Amino acid sequence: MTIFVFVGSLLLAMAMGIPIAFSLLASGVALMWHLDLFDAQILAQNVIGGADSFPLLAVPFFMLAGEIMNVGGLSKRIVDFALAVVGHVKGGLGYVTIMAGCLLSALSGSAVADAAALTALLLPMMVKAGHDKARAGGLIAATGVIGPVIPPSIGLVIFGVAANVSISKLFLAAIVPGLLIGGALWITWAWLVRREKIVPPPRKSGAEIFTAFRKALWALMLPVIILVGLRMGVFTPTEAAVVAAAYALFVSIVVYRELSWKDLYAVFVGAAKTSAIVMFLIAAAMVSAWLITVADLPSKVVGLLQPFMGNQILLMFAIMVLVMVVGTAMDMTPTILILTPVLMPIVKAAGIDPVYFGVLFIINNSIGLVTPPVGTVLNVVAGVGKISMDDVTRGVVPFMIAEFAVMFLMVLFPWLVTGPARLFHG
Repeated sequence: MTIFVFVGSLLLAMAMGIPIAFSLLASGVALMWHLDLFDAQILAQNVIGGADSFPLLAVPFFMLAGEIMNVGGLSKRIVDFALAVVGHVKGGLGYVTIMAGCLLSALSGSAVADAAALTALLLPMMVKAGHDKARAGGLIAATGVIGPVIPPSIGLVIFGVAANVSISKLFLAAIVPGLLIGGALWITWAWLVRREKIVPPPRKSGAEIFTAFRKALWALMLPVIILVGLRMGVFTPTEAAVVAAAYALFVSIVVYRELSWKDLYAVFVGAAKTSAIVMFLIAAAMVSAWLITVADLPSKVVGLLQPFMGNQILLMFAIMVLVMVVGTAMDMTPTILILTPVLMPIVKAAGIDPVYFGVLFIINNSIGLVTPPVGTVLNVVAGVGKISMDDVTRGVVPFMIAEFAVMFLMVLFPWLVTGPARLFHG
């Protein structure tokens, strides 16, 4: 009955068109009434306490870094460098999209920001070159999914805070899985374009590739600084977000000079608005997280998953399928905040490495950004690229299947995540 009250009130509020943050508050209030614990002060304390977290400061700073990079020319130079390297091969613009997506993922950590930048820069070029617009849009959407996986990742930060897991370990463990997803997209695109009659542009000379690399070097140095700093213990993930924002601001204003001082206000306001939405969502979800603990919902879910508890791989398969289903109807952040306090006790009871689970959980939630009917990234690509939602959905299907295949491959072979994680973290 407790699970029904919580899930039913949440789904009812969402069906009525209430924003997800307020739906979470409504479901929390309903659960408090059901448990005879309603107290407005407890509600307010949990909302305030939910946002009062030092690690969560990484979220607004990474979002600010992403805004600055898109406006300040860092994203454009990364795309130009990728064009110079692989733009000449058949279907080269698709490979450019994947390569640029992986590089941008190491800068902003936001699927929405990466997808918007790639759509604006590359979709017109791909259509002009003769590629099917739906397929090109689908590839860009699927590439945007890598954003929350390769560090720095806003999703990993939120999960780390909600699950009390080391964010630095999550960052380092997610590098190889993110690149494997990029590799799967690369192979899928190569298979899809093999019959297309596309005339690629001429190969760039060594001098032109070097020039593109030199122009993009300042942008390419940012992920190196962040990952080396985290690995060497120079700064925490929160401090890394500040470093990313400050570095992007310096490069955009002083080096590339594409961001003027008068443009800063709009950049800061845009980042503040996005951060406010995410932070209020986190604060509202903490009410539900507290009540989930009080109501002992994890033990009830453990009862449902009891048949799988003796086999870690079967349990992970069951959890991943559950998250896939939820991801079709709910955005990434609320899914993380709602399911983490429910699933983490199960994961620990089964002896599964929390870092390994966290990486797979975020990958699954990231792919959920391109699964219809919600598909936040699909909406971004459709809006920025002026393409119908149906076409983007049709185009993303083969790439989405490839991403799910990689995820379940990691379920079958956990060392694909845990091996590189131990290598990077020592």
